Parts: sequence; structure tokens; C-alpha cells
Amino acid sequence: MAGRSDVLTRIREIAEPIVESEGLELVDLEYRRESRGWVLRLIIDRPGGISIDDCASVSREVEENLDVEEIPPGPYTLEVSSPGLDRPLKKAVDFQRFVNQRIRVITAVPIENCKKFRGKLVAFHAGVVEIDWNHRVLQIPLDQIVKANLEYEP
Repeated sequence: MAGRSDVLTRIREIAEPIVESEGLELVDLEYRRESRGWVLRLIIDRPGGISIDDCASVSREVEENLDVEEIPPGPYTLEVSSPGLDRPLKKAVDFQRFVNQRIRVITAVPIENCKKFRGKLVAFHAGVVEIDWNHRVLQIPLDQIVKANLEYEP
């Protein structure tokens, strides 16, 4: 869709201050076409987790502001939720915050003949994620990471 990145940028500009005013963090934002039409997903979080009331409050306020701005164009479904147990790691601060947690990482290019890694997040500094992988520390540049998530440990 032409201009989709502009729509996402504008949605972020509207939603992020609302989410932050509630003492929450906008973890991720997704706007995509699905079988039921366009869906706008906001993933929010805070240390200690979020409640259904947090989701409802953010949903109401974001929807009102998006409707006034007529962003996104046309009908859409707004979903606001927590990141869940497998929280995505997107920004440098995410990797700093979750040091010593287990993570899954997928890279854009192979590193040591592999693109998928699971292990303990040892450190993050200077744009490099350090993960304990196969009993040694592997360094993965943040700009090579396509996807990263926390991994639930029962």
C-alpha cells in the first residue's frame, strides 16, 4: 500500500504520547490488512505488566484522536494488548532492560552458519547484543536482527 509507512509514522506520532501519558510504553505498532479488513495493533507494556483497564483506556483515547485526524484512512479494527510472555525486543533499551533473560533471535544474514539463536541475553552495548549461545558468548549487531523475543521460562 502506497504511503503505508507515512500512515504508520503518523499513527505513532499520535499514539506514543497518549501511551506515555498513561505511564506505559509503546512496545510495537502494526497496521496490516487481514481477512477481516485493516487491523491496527498497539502493544503496550510497563514494568510489572498492564491491566485490561490500561488497554481499554489507551484504546479509547487513541481511537478518539485517530478519528479526529482521520488516520488511518478508511475502516479499521483497533486492538490494544500486552506483549505477552514472548515480548518482542525492538529497541536498544529493550535489550538493556532484559539482560539475564532468555531470548530468541533471528538474523538477516547467517552468523556462524546460523540465523536462529536461543540463549541468555548476557549484555547489550554499542549496538551489539551478546547472547550465551552453545556455552559461549556470541555477538550479534542489532542492525542484523530481524526479530527478537523474550523466551518464556516455566
